[in-house]
Amino acid sequence: MTLFETLKDRCRPEWEAYTEHEFVTELGQGTLPLAVFQDYLVQDFHFLVQFARANALAAYKSRTLADITAAHRATGAILAETELHLRLTDRWGIPRAELEAAAEKQATVAYTRYVLDSGMAGDLLDLHVALAPCTIGYAEIGAHLAPRLAEHDGEHPYGEWISEYSGAEFTAAAGAAIEQLDVLSDGGLTDRRLDELTEVFRTATRLEIDFWQQALDSTG
Repeated sequence: MTLFETLKDRCRPEWEAYTEHEFVTELGQGTLPLAVFQDYLVQDFHFLVQFARANALAAYKSRTLADITAAHRATGAILAETELHLRLTDRWGIPRAELEAAAEKQATVAYTRYVLDSGMAGDLLDLHVALAPCTIGYAEIGAHLAPRLAEHDGEHPYGEWISEYSGAEFTAAAGAAIEQLDVLSDGGLTDRRLDELTEVFRTATRLEIDFWQQALDSTG
């Protein structure tokens, strides 16, 4: 198994709670209230800004040109991903200045700063494991939801989002992230080290769950 599959298997309850969250289910069905999705997308824009910083940190933590190049590509993919957020918020009449000035909510801060702290305190592998639930998990969710587009009666309200994360570009980025984990762990991991990485992965996955829930709670 890949390291990603091992970590996912060790954190199966948390992973399923994340990828099968009520937010994801309703988004796929097209029944997620627009106000909830809008709140999520504004927060996710700030989330991606911090994740771009995390990949810049990955470049700094890198010791080889290959790892620096991988970090550069990942940063570029995140910047491209923000185009979806800018396009949708512009359509909703939210000026970019207002989007950028929106306050980060608690779950957004907790997750993104955890990832950055994992990278600062640990090594490059710690950082990539903390990033994995987002970089790889969104591709898994996108692939799972993609069939809903054809099943939906009429235009799916969240079709652009689903297409973004089930598309070839994001799928390829997720595949590269899986390979990077294996490259960084080449040579094997001690049981203690695997346990440490499992806790990083589990915590990041739990914070993903909180991020979905934050959006659902926004209209309560």
